[in-house]
Amino acid sequence: MEINPERAIVFIQENALPYAQAKADRLFIEGYLKAIKATLMNESDSSSLGAKEQYAYSHERYLEQLSAMKVAVEQEERLKYLMEAAKMKVEVWKTQEYTKRTEMKM
Repeated sequence: MEINPERAIVFIQENALPYAQAKADRLFIEGYLKAIKATLMNESDSSSLGAKEQYAYSHERYLEQLSAMKVAVEQEERLKYLMEAAKMKVEVWKTQEYTKRTEMKM
């Protein structure tokens, strides 16, 4: 298997910003979910905390944000593991090159 470390490094460089954006999006949505929950709990007519939470968690606005969270996490994780794979390719290449040098010395 021929590994091109330059391609792996370029891939990491080109995907650093999309990965950072995906992570920022996920963190924003996490915070926004809390804000939506608080807003919806305040809108609830119920006096008990449990009923207010139930109202917030089952509300359409909260569920829409959960769907957005799912997409954001999926995108972040996909980019994260593609970046990890690129890093591993560089490490494998380094090991192969070391092995070649060692064999040449013998």
